[in-house]
Amino acid sequence: MTILDQIIAQKRIEVEQRKAETPASVLEQMPDFKRMTLSARDAIQDLRSTGIIAEFKRKSPSKGIINTQADVAETTQGYVKAGAAVLSVLTDEPFFGGTPADLQAARLANPTTPILRKDFIVDQYQLLEAKAWGADLVLLIAACLTPEEIAELSLQAHDLSLQVLLEVHDEEELDRSLNVDVDLVGVNNRNLKTFTTSIDTSLRLVERIPDTFAKITESGLHDAEMMQTLFRAGFDGFLIGEAFMKTTDPAAALQTLVTDFTSRMPTFINSL
Repeated sequence: MTILDQIIAQKRIEVEQRKAETPASVLEQMPDFKRMTLSARDAIQDLRSTGIIAEFKRKSPSKGIINTQADVAETTQGYVKAGAAVLSVLTDEPFFGGTPADLQAARLANPTTPILRKDFIVDQYQLLEAKAWGADLVLLIAACLTPEEIAELSLQAHDLSLQVLLEVHDEEELDRSLNVDVDLVGVNNRNLKTFTTSIDTSLRLVERIPDTFAKITESGLHDAEMMQTLFRAGFDGFLIGEAFMKTTDPAAALQTLVTDFTSRMPTFINSL
């Protein structure tokens, strides 16, 4: 059994437990459930945007503990001030150290910035949670969902005014998973078998993604030279977390990256 298999098995148990503890009707009465959601896609594709989805992540199965000291509200506010277009907040606790409270704190601290609920979505109930906790965008991972499940969950997300980021790892996942209710397509540069990362994955897949979707590159991004290469290849956005979170000041690390990136991209600077 792979790490992903373990995560999904645990997630299904966790979701059933939460359904019993907090019925959907309770989620639907939470204040943020009625909030008008923000467009992550627009925020990323705006000509003045850095395109960066800055992630708050405490740990991961591949890296172990990354940062347990950072405060979610302070860090995400710092991200936004440094130029993040969108925020990503982990809500998986067993494997990534995240909690619903992290997402809710980020929402409260950043009322005008789109937020991705970063988790392993396997059930419509989790979409209701995402809306109730203040998310604007949800992640659907092709590696752990069938095309039918992706289509159904995407449609249900749109019914809740949530946008959908579809994550793929290779050509086969991309070709079988795209549907009209996906808003953004993310290429994860991490090999799920070896956990190594290579931006060659993104460079190989970018032209296969129709321009009707916002194109996001994920994992293993840590310097402006990489971002420059991927931006010129056709990517609209960059999901980055570990490169920031492993430092003592994640927001300052983002600011340094943004400064370096914009200095390399004169045409990009002129659009800001």
